Amino acid sequence: MSYAKEYQRAFENPTAFWAEQAQHLDWEQPWDAVLDDRRAPFHRWFAGGRINTCHNALDRHVEAGRGDQDALIYDSPLSGSKRRYSYRALRDEVARVAGALKQLGVEKGDRVVIYMPMVPEAAMAMLACARIGAIHSVVFGGFAAPELAKRIDAAQPKLVMSASCGLEPGRLIAYKPLLDQALELSSHEVEHCLILQREQCHADLIAGRDVDWSETVTRAEPAACASLAATDPLYVLYTSGTTGKPKGVVRDNGGHAVAMHYSMRAVYRAAPGEVYWAASDVGWVVGHSYIVYAPLLMGCTTVLYEGKPVGTPDAGAFWRMIDEYRISTLFTAPTAFRAIKKEDPGGELLSGYDLSCLKTLYLAGERSDPDTIEWAQKQLDVPVIDHWWQTELGWPAVSNCLGLQAMPVKPGSAAVPVPGYDMQVLDDDGQTLGTDQIGNLALRLPLPPGTLLTLWDNDDGYQDNYLSRYPGYYLTGDAGYRDGDGYISIMSRIDDIINVAGHRLSTGAMEQVLAAHPAVAECAVIGVTDTLKGQLPLGLVVLKAGVNQAEQDIVAELVANVRQEIGAVAAFKQAAVVPRLPKTRSGKVLRAAMRKIADGENPPVPATIDDPKILDEIRQALGRLGYPHNN
Repeated sequence: MSYAKEYQRAFENPTAFWAEQAQHLDWEQPWDAVLDDRRAPFHRWFAGGRINTCHNALDRHVEAGRGDQDALIYDSPLSGSKRRYSYRALRDEVARVAGALKQLGVEKGDRVVIYMPMVPEAAMAMLACARIGAIHSVVFGGFAAPELAKRIDAAQPKLVMSASCGLEPGRLIAYKPLLDQALELSSHEVEHCLILQREQCHADLIAGRDVDWSETVTRAEPAACASLAATDPLYVLYTSGTTGKPKGVVRDNGGHAVAMHYSMRAVYRAAPGEVYWAASDVGWVVGHSYIVYAPLLMGCTTVLYEGKPVGTPDAGAFWRMIDEYRISTLFTAPTAFRAIKKEDPGGELLSGYDLSCLKTLYLAGERSDPDTIEWAQKQLDVPVIDHWWQTELGWPAVSNCLGLQAMPVKPGSAAVPVPGYDMQVLDDDGQTLGTDQIGNLALRLPLPPGTLLTLWDNDDGYQDNYLSRYPGYYLTGDAGYRDGDGYISIMSRIDDIINVAGHRLSTGAMEQVLAAHPAVAECAVIGVTDTLKGQLPLGLVVLKAGVNQAEQDIVAELVANVRQEIGAVAAFKQAAVVPRLPKTRSGKVLRAAMRKIADGENPPVPATIDDPKILDEIRQALGRLGYPHNN
């Protein structure tokens, strides 16, 4: 079926459309209503139905004869470990972990915080919670103790699952001291901590509270899949709130499973038996959706990688993985490819690997600049698909849906709304804007299955943060526009639209110009305070390896390019070359922190930052340009 026909079916009769998609899964009991809107805007999908996500991800495939197929491949250049788990082996191990949770008193509806590195046991922990109906809340391994404490207080877990340590290039991070400190800081008391001892570091266990993973799981009785309502919560995932209080996104069992399965087929064109790799972390929504749940629900082989795109050992790490495991689909953040391009701009490291198995590269998490997309297309000779979604949505909302119809790639655009999503571009008063006009991106309610139900223990916060600005719509927080072909371009966060002398300008459009320069590996544009014009744009660029051109000449060319492409109205006059950009561990550039530094503020170090030292480097670079100005 063509994209247009599929989209129209989902638009005109969403209940019939999603009921059809749900038939691909095993249901213990059918639903009474596909969409329950009695408490709108708190819509519920598949009300009255009963389903178990773990059964559909593991047991269903074993029962269908796929038990010997690889379900999960683990590869860790940081530890030198490699492991494969068949569907049968993974099911059996998950059942034992689930049994261990039950033995420790975890019951349906209890929360379990998972604070683990990228090891197979992290995925097992998530699936084990899903198996017995516990609600997991994964916190990125290595998070600072105060931030972990906030999430423990918010979720109030009965148990924490953790490990002795995590590994980063050139260093080891001991998790147990961080966990102990977090539990001292939090007001909520957990009953037990289940600790995986890694050979790189042994953790001291506190008697009575801490239990050894291996010993406990080995002697546990395997647990069967619990009977769960489709509307029961599957997990809570915390995303940083603007007030500093984490927002707990709630995902359900039924709608989530249906959306995950549908997205694998319609968006990613993935088929059972294929090897699918999301190069992310289980601490992020991409790890939840496309390392753990969606590939297993589809019957694919999923890859869990404990390494980096560069440095473990070089910029050919991804190529080695694709070749060794015959990966069909790769999904990663644009920043990963910018890092590879920076280290190996000519793609010389590709020559040693056979990548004929790779069908498609998908990019999301940060805006994909056309230069990075075109570089990847040239190197890999496969479709490079920029697509857009959010932690709150859980699966793609804008994409080139290759499983329905391959559409032309327009570098700089995330393509078209995915069936089930009604995307609108609105002005500040809620009026729909015409083509090529930048406005606020909003999704008409109800949102499709798989998206957030609400915020954990905070219905008012859900309405205030997402629904109050435009009644009947979910506000994405991103700005963008729709072109004449219906393609959506996401330009920046709404907060990153800057106002220069009354002109609303997109920093994303300026970044697109900077990224096109042959010397630039990656970049960011921020709006800094100016007494005359309100705000002025400032560019920060990282250069590719081996660039010999003088920095001042590069900056002069960048300023000229922006003036030529966007015009004098942008008032783009300054750029600084920096060694690297501050990012979260998921690859998002911390523009707000840089903007505050330029304006003379001393922002708190974000909990999700990859390396806090980078902010000092940015402060020094801005200081050389005279920032903060005495406005």
